[in-house]
Order: sequence, then structure tokens, then C-alpha cells
Amino acid sequence: MFKKLIKATVAASLIATPMIAANAQAQRREVTTTTVKHRPNGTVVKKTTVRRGPTYRTWRQGQRFDRRYAQNYRVIDYRQYRAQRLGAPGRGQQWVRSGRDAVLVAGNGNVLRVVPRAFR
Repeated sequence: MFKKLIKATVAASLIATPMIAANAQAQRREVTTTTVKHRPNGTVVKKTTVRRGPTYRTWRQGQRFDRRYAQNYRVIDYRQYRAQRLGAPGRGQQWVRSGRDAVLVAGNGNVLRVVPRAFR
């Protein structure tokens, strides 16, 4: 009985976790600001709506790499891109694509090397 309860709880948490993450990502990126100005000849109400797109980064050596901020994130095979000056990564390292840049990331998430404009 106790094992079934634990299994059911674990299964429910595994199912609910992606739904919570998807809901957080689906938040609107619009910010509406309302400004009210009281003047002698009347009141002026001004609404301003700002749409924010995704924010991407320009990576630098020593930064912490977070793939949420990488545009067009992919793990790449360095052997296919030798013309772009990508050497073999060391143990625990991998080359990833972030926009047009190639970034060498260590296993702990630190950026070790950046090759700007490595891709078209």
C-alpha cells in the first residue's frame, strides 16, 4: 500500500513538472503602463504597451552558460565545422551553437571559448 502511494506521488510529480514549466514560458511578454496626468483643463490618460521579445546574449569567456538565453541553441559536432576553427573539446566539454556563434562550454556551465560568427 505504501509503495503504491509513493509510486503514484512520483508519477504525478513527473507529469505535473513539464506542465508548470510550460505555463511559466507561456507568460505574455507585454507590459502595459498607464499614465494619468491631471491638468487644469482636464485629465489625460495615456496607455503605453511594450512588447518584449526574447533576450539573447553575446557570450564572453568566463561567463556562466545558460541555454535559455542562447538563440538557436544546439550541441554541435566539431568535426563537421573544422573550417570554422573549432578544435576538439576536452573531457567534459562540448561545443554548442548560440545564434551565429560557436561556444565551448565546460561541464560545470562555464564558457571557455567563443568563436564569433562561426555560422552563416
